[in-house]
Amino acid sequence: MFSRCLSFAVFLILVCGSPLWGDKPTGTPSPADLTFRLPGTSGETVELKKQPAQKATVVCFLGAECPLARLYGPKLNEIQSAYKSQGVRLIGVNSNRQDSLEDVQAYVKKYQIQFPMAKDYGNEVADRYQAVRTPEVFVLDENLAIQYRGRIDNQYLPGISRAETTSNDLKNALDQVLSGKPVKLAKTEPNGCFIGRVKKTEVTTSLTFCNEVVRVLNQHCVECHRKGEIAPFSLTDYDEVRGWADTMLETIDDGRMPPWHASPKYGHYANARFMSDEDKKVLRDWVAGGMPYGDVKNMPKLPEFREGWHLPEIPSAVFEMRKRPFQVPAEGVVEYQYFVVDPGFKEDKWVTGAQVLPGNRSVVHHAIVFIRPPDGADFQGIGWLTAYVPGQRIKKLPEGRARRVPAGSKLVFQMHYTPNGSVAQDTSKVGLLFGKEEEITHEVFTLIGIDQEFEIPPHTKDFPVTAKVRRIPPEAELLAIAPHMHLRGKSFRLFMKQKDESEILLDVPHYDFNWQHIYELSQPMKLDEVESLEFTVKFDNSKENPFNPDPSEYVTWGDQTWEEMAIAFFEVAEPRKKKKIENPKPQKKLSDAEIKLQKKELLQKHEKYTVEFFERFDKNRDGHVMLDEIPLVTQRYGNINDFNNDGEIQKEEISIPNR
Repeated sequence: MFSRCLSFAVFLILVCGSPLWGDKPTGTPSPADLTFRLPGTSGETVELKKQPAQKATVVCFLGAECPLARLYGPKLNEIQSAYKSQGVRLIGVNSNRQDSLEDVQAYVKKYQIQFPMAKDYGNEVADRYQAVRTPEVFVLDENLAIQYRGRIDNQYLPGISRAETTSNDLKNALDQVLSGKPVKLAKTEPNGCFIGRVKKTEVTTSLTFCNEVVRVLNQHCVECHRKGEIAPFSLTDYDEVRGWADTMLETIDDGRMPPWHASPKYGHYANARFMSDEDKKVLRDWVAGGMPYGDVKNMPKLPEFREGWHLPEIPSAVFEMRKRPFQVPAEGVVEYQYFVVDPGFKEDKWVTGAQVLPGNRSVVHHAIVFIRPPDGADFQGIGWLTAYVPGQRIKKLPEGRARRVPAGSKLVFQMHYTPNGSVAQDTSKVGLLFGKEEEITHEVFTLIGIDQEFEIPPHTKDFPVTAKVRRIPPEAELLAIAPHMHLRGKSFRLFMKQKDESEILLDVPHYDFNWQHIYELSQPMKLDEVESLEFTVKFDNSKENPFNPDPSEYVTWGDQTWEEMAIAFFEVAEPRKKKKIENPKPQKKLSDAEIKLQKKELLQKHEKYTVEFFERFDKNRDGHVMLDEIPLVTQRYGNINDFNNDGEIQKEEISIPNR
């Protein structure tokens, strides 16, 4: 099967929304309220005096485990370095109840924080500043009057990583304060995690952490929210859960967690993830009722999870994406990386199970491994082998099912990395289980529905693109569906058409690029009577789309996230021995005029597509396009083949994309 997407993962857990802290003070604190003396991470006392020696002070509220606080650590270092000589001082404050002093010290060390970092026990300083989230910054002038409060800039939001900053809010405020001018934009909304406050709340509920709450968390959360897993913090410890309570409720109540984007109205999926209203109410009432601990004897055991390889057997063969690690930068956008591996297969292999094992889960957003068969090989499907997405669990294919890897094939790793605030290295690998050919009754492969000939106009909010699977194999079964778009992807709807009727098979009303869901059918669906699988995707190229890199651009097909794709993958199993078809339906015979017209239309389409292909990839306009100049995804989906193996794509080696 496709890799399974399970509950929680990566930094996307911490997407931001409206403030949840009900006791938020009102009014503006006086300068006297803003002074403090706190313990620092290196044993010193961090103090903000009534008459500071600096022209401006930036108080930064940060969290040791908050993903955005991690990403912005290096940026704050740069600001400290750039403005120190101008009389600006930065002070970091950690007010989270769940972060110990040791946690804060580890944060300072890992992200090489260059400014003083203090621990605010009991969140007293956060309360006086009326701080809500991490990261959140306050710019104070030489009289300790707040001139700016809010975000650092707009480069990073939960789930969003822009290549460049377009709104330098903190820097602009500092420049204006230092020049004696009023700050034009004195307040912005901070983005990130709620500060984990010590709540002075009376216990009014019989629900306890040890009993009801742990059972809910074990069922829905701790698969990823535990030590050593992909989630940035753990939900197995009482103090951790209390500290993250507001953020936890926010993401659950607005439907972002558990991450599942298919409408329950259509289809039945084995890997669906829904938290019941009853379980949501348990968490909500427990938080509102004072979050009591309860009796430890009622606490259930932590579920057992298998680490490393999830396959039921040790892989028969393991292949690294390359010998030396790939270095992921601390920040910015990393383009898709492709690594080609020669497994050295001298004969066909039948793969009954495959798993990508990330070398560094903290930076691997997702990974796909493709089969690239040798030119001229007897091969069907697009060559999808396996994939990794955060929180997945892998199973073998059903008995008698396997993917065929032709002798001489290469394995292509497509790696998508997301920086997390510190330089990281990754060497991911794939493990394979092999079956015996004589025991394989069904060949599993992946079909594709695709449209590459679209152009999304600027500022368009609801732009539709339609496509379909070109060929449905006889006697095949549909096992899973995986839609794929990029940052402007808005929605996806799949239609199954048969006997002049159309039925919605899958509806994804709010597509999210950050979650590469693979929707696995609860039961394989017979495709014998299905005439076509067609889908409509919609794109949002407007400024209302917070993920949109640039709403003023015309957007066409491309490999990078600021370009777009309109693709759906369909995993099918086809019997190796076909039934004999009695009295096959006669094919309509075309007239000579119809054949001539078809050939003319096909030639026109081919010429148009070839011109567009060379316009895009022939950068120096010399009439030559070398194979290694073309991204592997375009090689895979773009219907090009270097038939004569000369490393150059000729016009006759380009065919019209399947639609």
